[in-house]
Amino acid sequence: MSKKRNRKNRQDQAGPVGAASSDAVGLIEGTWHTDTGTVQLEHDQYVPGAWVLRVNGVPSSHIVPDRPDQLEFEYMRWFTALAEEHIDRHLDPTTLRILHLGGGACSMARYLAWRYPDARQVVVELDAALTRLVREWLDLPRAPLLRIRAGEAREVTESLHESSREVILRDVFAGEQTPGHLRTVEFVRHVDRVLTPDGIYLMNVGDTRNLKGTRAELAALLEVFEHVGAVADAAMLKGRRYGNVVLAASHAPLPEPGSAAGAALAKELLGGPLPAQYKDTEWCRQLVAETRPWNDKQADQMPAVGTITGA
Repeated sequence: MSKKRNRKNRQDQAGPVGAASSDAVGLIEGTWHTDTGTVQLEHDQYVPGAWVLRVNGVPSSHIVPDRPDQLEFEYMRWFTALAEEHIDRHLDPTTLRILHLGGGACSMARYLAWRYPDARQVVVELDAALTRLVREWLDLPRAPLLRIRAGEAREVTESLHESSREVILRDVFAGEQTPGHLRTVEFVRHVDRVLTPDGIYLMNVGDTRNLKGTRAELAALLEVFEHVGAVADAAMLKGRRYGNVVLAASHAPLPEPGSAAGAALAKELLGGPLPAQYKDTEWCRQLVAETRPWNDKQADQMPAVGTITGA
């Protein structure tokens, strides 16, 4: 699945395969072998000074070295719109604790460090070799402001203390699929335990036109959280194409249609290069209808859905 854009082990001792000269300190074109396969770093031919990271051939991250505030992938801007709205209304921006499930090149972590410089963030990435490369390539904030933890997303989540995070973002993919054990109602309950009462859970869901995956993941969220929302472009929400849907869940109120918060969020989402819509809890309930959430017993048999990845 192509990625919508703003347009309409360590590196081997001998260096990466096919290395080329770099125009940014720490970054160089090439391919590296890692713990889960290969990663490829290449210049973005459309955005001067920007880079694209591919993990096992799949576009995973977009990097603008000197501009952490510049997010090229639409769904990441939807993440930030929802997160910032929620933080402004419900959370203290000076004491944020943020958990990223899925690391890539830490695009979201870099943005949130720029937006909330006092936040303490942990990025969980399965590929330990990739985490080392990202630290070498980019001038990332150091611990305790930003820690990159090699590990499996569910195992790490289950190990965390109750009410220890205000924001959790799930952006995890194995190839072009989110692992099944991260899409179940049991996993949502683990997330709920780790979140503070006013915290927010944000998910990047890749889906096909029938929105089967989105319905099932919303069904799991609605079993656990009082307030649930969805963001995507109109064609995606109407089942006319496949792509990204960003889901949000919280025990604290999310924006409602007709409210000042809802109007402000709608205006921001419509103003992007790919205009998007925000749908509230009632819309999500109607979309789910009789759909049942997936559970851990079904995790290995869940239907595959195409996706757009990135972090």
